[in-house]
Amino acid sequence: SRLGCPDFVHPAPVNQQDNPISHSLYFPDSAIRKSHPRWKTFTRNIRERRKEKVAINVSIYPDVNTVNPLTRENYNNEDKTMWASSPKDSHIYMDAMGFGSGMCCGQVTFQAEDIMEARILYDNLTPLCPIMLAMTAATPVFRGFLSNVDCRWEVICEAKDDRTREERGLDPLLHEKFVIPTSRHASIDCYVSPMGARYNDVPIIFEEDVYQKLVAGDIDETLAKHVAHLFNRDPVLLYSEILNQDDEKQLDHFENINSSNWQSMRFKLPPSGTDIGWRVEFRTCEAQITDWENAAFAVFLMLLSRTILFFKLNLLIPISKINDNMLHSQKRNAVLEQKLWFRKDIFTIVPGTEDDLLQLSCAEIFNGKGNDFVGLIALIEKYLNHQNLDSNTMKALKRYLKFISDRAAGNTITTAKWIRQFITSHPDYKQDSLVNEKIQYDLIIAVNEIATGKREC
Repeated sequence: SRLGCPDFVHPAPVNQQDNPISHSLYFPDSAIRKSHPRWKTFTRNIRERRKEKVAINVSIYPDVNTVNPLTRENYNNEDKTMWASSPKDSHIYMDAMGFGSGMCCGQVTFQAEDIMEARILYDNLTPLCPIMLAMTAATPVFRGFLSNVDCRWEVICEAKDDRTREERGLDPLLHEKFVIPTSRHASIDCYVSPMGARYNDVPIIFEEDVYQKLVAGDIDETLAKHVAHLFNRDPVLLYSEILNQDDEKQLDHFENINSSNWQSMRFKLPPSGTDIGWRVEFRTCEAQITDWENAAFAVFLMLLSRTILFFKLNLLIPISKINDNMLHSQKRNAVLEQKLWFRKDIFTIVPGTEDDLLQLSCAEIFNGKGNDFVGLIALIEKYLNHQNLDSNTMKALKRYLKFISDRAAGNTITTAKWIRQFITSHPDYKQDSLVNEKIQYDLIIAVNEIATGKREC
């Protein structure tokens, strides 16, 4: 939570602002992992491609004695050739990729039976991405300031945004091909299954020549557009030892593109030379304090994926509604206070109408809302009743589901809310939105004691 504060790394750099890789005011190059060139290269190449530093601005939590961060820090002495994006008023400013990549998350990858099952899972899990972000919210503090959001997502999106001013629509297109609406780290741009095509209501920007090659190779339009849109992004990292290879036998060149499009879901091809099949990766969950909580969310997603396939559910809603949900799910206490778009008739494959969409709370999505919506927990329990599970396994799964149900209902608070309560009730907190070293130290001790079972969770 104090990433980027003075002396947050040891040993502290001699000159905090002498950073030829990141050019950051706060995140020294010495904090970037040294054992692999990947992260230093990403940091440099994203900044150089963008032609300015990344600019991350998170609204500050407005407490009684909160002082605008702009009045606490002096940006006037910085070399203006290094950046063009000014810190925003009443926002926490960060200026390096490490502020996003330095945070933790829980990503779950599912093996599919074949490509079609993978496409169905990819699409049907996508509407859960913002919902699970709200459910796992665990990031209310940035650079020593208490923020007005509970999640890391938008910080990572801005930390990895390598688009030029033209691609962001700030300058006329003179040197670039497209205005690209989102960062390379963002929610997905489109569904990939034939069933999902009709819900792709946001224009898809894609490379026409890649699309035509795929269609000529008998790839259907929906999947071809997904793959072609990945090539909107330049490679931001190349390994010299794999530059020359046979693309008909090895996938490294494609994976270099696919794995650096950091979206809320990832569609993963079978690696060449292995018996690993088609997979989908769910990427929005925030890391929890205990292993048990992280396991609970992973198991829930696994059970939901099996339930979707078993009952042939249709959870799809328009991509525009997914984007709306992503914005709302990051707000403070979103799990209880925000309504998110969800599909009412999940048992019908045919396209839904605007009337088929509901705005539900997390409690209603997971625990049901009368005759309007059955609830995901009840559906999973119905699926489990069809499985021949021993009593111990069923007991463990029921305990996980009870936790998920309680989290949605507010009976167990999110990690973000617990962290907020710890900070605001700390004797050193001055109602000024500042998280000092003493508060940070005591917070880490408490987190460690909870994680190791020494303190009640």
